[in-house]
Amino acid sequence: MILTPENEKNLIVDILKKFDVPEEDANIVADVIVDADLKGFHSHGIGRFPQYIKALRLGNINPKPNIKVIKDNYASAVIDGDLGFGQVVGVKAMDLAIEKAKKYGIAGVATVNSNHFGIAGYYAERAMDNDMVGIVITNTEPAMAPFGGKKKILGTNPIAIAFKGNRYKFSLDMATSSIARGKILEAARKKIPIPEGCAVDKDGNPTTDPIKALEGCILPFGGPKGYALALAIEMLSAIGGAEVGSKVKGTATAEDRCTKGDLFIVINPEFYMGKEEFKKKVDELMEEVKSAGENVLIPGEIEEKNKEKNKSGILIDIELYNNLKEICDSLGLNIDNYIKK
Repeated sequence: MILTPENEKNLIVDILKKFDVPEEDANIVADVIVDADLKGFHSHGIGRFPQYIKALRLGNINPKPNIKVIKDNYASAVIDGDLGFGQVVGVKAMDLAIEKAKKYGIAGVATVNSNHFGIAGYYAERAMDNDMVGIVITNTEPAMAPFGGKKKILGTNPIAIAFKGNRYKFSLDMATSSIARGKILEAARKKIPIPEGCAVDKDGNPTTDPIKALEGCILPFGGPKGYALALAIEMLSAIGGAEVGSKVKGTATAEDRCTKGDLFIVINPEFYMGKEEFKKKVDELMEEVKSAGENVLIPGEIEEKNKEKNKSGILIDIELYNNLKEICDSLGLNIDNYIKK
């Protein structure tokens, strides 16, 4: 079964409008989800959408939030998302950071009372598209034990960094765990194993079973280095007043009110070496890196190739189809108007 990007966006918007989500907000949510699927981050694409619908029904996502800036100090701000969609809150936060960086050269906007926002790279690339540097971090509910420990305390805590030259783009989007929790959830849905060395079960034994991995712990990438980075992101993501550690909830499940935080940082090269000189140096560096071997890739290149490959549509597994069909049936929509069998 195939879902084209156009039909995917229409499906998401049509469903969200049934929950009284404003069309502008529904389009933002759809854009982020479709971008994830096009890039190959299917764990954060349409596969995550049923979780959002469940959260809407439980009242843990507010379809019409009163998103407001609760602190505003020149190059910094804190946004209260009023439990709105993380995608909508994230776009507002990043766009505010971009406007501040245009004026002050660097800016940081934190969020509180938001929700799961999809892929972090979507927001970092908004800054990149404005010829600036975007840095985005967020914490998630516990999935990882600290290096040397056995108890889940830290989230998978992703980081995204994006900037560009005239010819090259750099777009990093990664979890600090050895595998994103969303990919384990996707593997569990598809009933397929996860790679070796990514997780341990509740008894501390290595496992490739996604269910046992979710019951146990995901391992940090790079051992103590990944743990240290995850720990830093855990705290800095909450700088706007969000929760940390075991108090973070609602990013992987719909049943809990989301308590995580985000931080959106934008750097304007015009205030440093100058925009054109920065872009020139980006190209020089990337050219030198590429010269090291024909198989060298720059972060973001795989995703660009995936976007070309997936523009004709993504495959929908039977369980996801049934989940989406159940949602559509309950709302008086016909799933087969969107998905090609």
